[in-house]
Amino acid sequence: MSTSERMLRLLSLLQTHRYWPGPELSERLEVSPRTVRRDVDRLRELGYTVDAVRGAAGGYQLRAGASLPPLLLEDEEAVAIAVGLRTAAVGAVGGTDDWSVQALSKVLSLMPPRLRRQMDAVASQTETPGPWEGAPVVDATVLTTLAQACRDSELLHFDYAAHEAEVTHRRVEPLRLVSLGRRWYLVAYDRDRGDWRSFRLDRVTDPEPTGQRFRPRDLPAEDALAFVQQGIRRMPQRHAVRARVAMPADDLAAQVGRWGTVTPDGEGCVLEMNVDDLGWPVMVLAGRGAEFTVESPADLAERVAEVGARFSRAAGGR
Repeated sequence: MSTSERMLRLLSLLQTHRYWPGPELSERLEVSPRTVRRDVDRLRELGYTVDAVRGAAGGYQLRAGASLPPLLLEDEEAVAIAVGLRTAAVGAVGGTDDWSVQALSKVLSLMPPRLRRQMDAVASQTETPGPWEGAPVVDATVLTTLAQACRDSELLHFDYAAHEAEVTHRRVEPLRLVSLGRRWYLVAYDRDRGDWRSFRLDRVTDPEPTGQRFRPRDLPAEDALAFVQQGIRRMPQRHAVRARVAMPADDLAAQVGRWGTVTPDGEGCVLEMNVDDLGWPVMVLAGRGAEFTVESPADLAERVAEVGARFSRAAGGR
């Protein structure tokens, strides 16, 4: 590895902003600790602020500055960022679409030709839908404010408009953000109610960090995603769906994922879902390529019959 290649590799590691023990950097770069110290000094001369801790347990960390230094990315990292920005450009977070397009254009312009060809292939061979119709839009400032409060374990105040209820002021200990389906949720401990809650971000307004830190409590669930899912299952839904599907339970569960419950039943299985809109279970059942029988509700059976008749007409009655 040449000196320039080693310097670029060192900067790429430091730009994760984690603390790197000196011996670990030496091992990664396959050089002596003295060479690492010399390379760090060169980075400082180029304007990078690298903090160092001396001694046997010493190491290095790149300090976050007021300006953004040149960003170095591995090939795989650059492609991953470009794909993520392309997805974000049609996302449901308000105000991020234009910024995502702008950032994507900058990333693509800086990519070497071989990586641009990869991204051109992704773009030309991928159909990217727009935001789901009716999907709630989350304010980007709300999202970033809550994310920082979760990261820093900082007490947070905000106004919240629960479903068909008056706006209330909440004082919470934020834990995690969860993206589930078309919605974003904040999992937090509500101090005034003395219990854990999940809050839809599209109903949160005027979040204000207080500067007061707290020790995170134990969440009464496997993780934040499981907590949100449990809450959704307890909520009253318009339709309780139950259908028998002629395919192995494991295969259907892998396809349905977190959107339903699959139980083995003989050679087939039973699918149960709680939904507000019957269009979703119709799409799930029609897209599995297996025979199925709708047990409930009757409205779903009627919807399936309507869709089946429409498809039959489209195929010329064959």
